[in-house]
Amino acid sequence: MDVTLAKTFLAIADTGSFMEAADRLHVTQSAVSMRIKSLEDALGRKLFQRSKAGASLTPAGQQFQRHATAILRVWQHAQLEVSLADQHSDHLAIGAQISLWEGFLLDWVAKLREQRPDLAVTASFAASQVLIERLVEGTIDIAVAYRAVARPGIEVEHLMDDELVLVSSEPRASTRSDRSYVFVNWGPEFAADHADTYPQLSKTGLHLDLGAVGINYLFKTQSSGYFPLRVVQPFLQKRKLTIIKRARRFVYPVYLAYPEERNEEAFAPILESLRVMAASTPGA
Repeated sequence: MDVTLAKTFLAIADTGSFMEAADRLHVTQSAVSMRIKSLEDALGRKLFQRSKAGASLTPAGQQFQRHATAILRVWQHAQLEVSLADQHSDHLAIGAQISLWEGFLLDWVAKLREQRPDLAVTASFAASQVLIERLVEGTIDIAVAYRAVARPGIEVEHLMDDELVLVSSEPRASTRSDRSYVFVNWGPEFAADHADTYPQLSKTGLHLDLGAVGINYLFKTQSSGYFPLRVVQPFLQKRKLTIIKRARRFVYPVYLAYPEERNEEAFAPILESLRVMAASTPGA
C-alpha cells in the first residue's frame, strides 16, 4: 500500500478536517480528497463522515486507523534500518515500559554497546499492549514489560520481579502524611493495588507520570513516594533516602517478549546478556 495514503488518512483522523490535513501535508485539499477516495475504493468502505463540523471516522475508519499507524511505523522502521546499514552490521530495536529503563535497561544497553560497537540500538517506551503490537508488526525486536499477552509467533518469558518500595527524603516519614506524599504512576497494576492499600492517598496533591525521573522531586522537597528498589538502592546506601519499613512492598513480574523467528546465532547472545543483567539487578 502507498504510505502516502496512510499518512493522509492519519492526518485527517488527527485534525478532524480535510483542509487542516492538507495544510499539514503541504498539498491541496483536492489532493487529499483524491487520496482518500483512492483509499476508500481500494478498501471498499467509507472511512470518513464529512459534515460542516469537519470529518469524523466511520466504524470502518476506526478499524483502519490502527492498521494505518502500523503501516507508517513499519515504513519508518525500514527507513531507519536502511540508513544505519552503511555504518553498522545490525540493528536492534528495544521497547519497554518507561519505568524499566532507569536502573536496568539503560545499564544493559551500555554494556551491550561495549560488547557490540557494530550494533545500532534504538530504544523507545510505550504501554505493554502497544509493545506487543509493535513486536507483531516487526517494528521492535525485544519488548520488556510488566504484562505480556501471548500472541502467535511471540515468545514470552519471565525475566525478573520488580520490587517497588516506599522511600522518603523526610527525617520522620510516614504513610499517613498525605501532604508530603507523591503518587508516582507505575502502571495500571500498581494504581489498582495502591488504591486498595492506601485509599486515603488516592487523591494526593501531586501525581507524577514521569517514571524514575520523579525521584528528583524527593531530593528537592521533603517528601515520599514509591520507586523501584533498583532505582533507589544507590540513594539508600548514601542515606539520601530511607525506606519506610512498615509500608507495603509491591512486587510485579517483568516479562521479556521477542519474535520466535529471531533465533539466529547473533540474537541468542543478546537475549542471554539481558537475562544476566536482570539476574544481577537489585530487587530482582
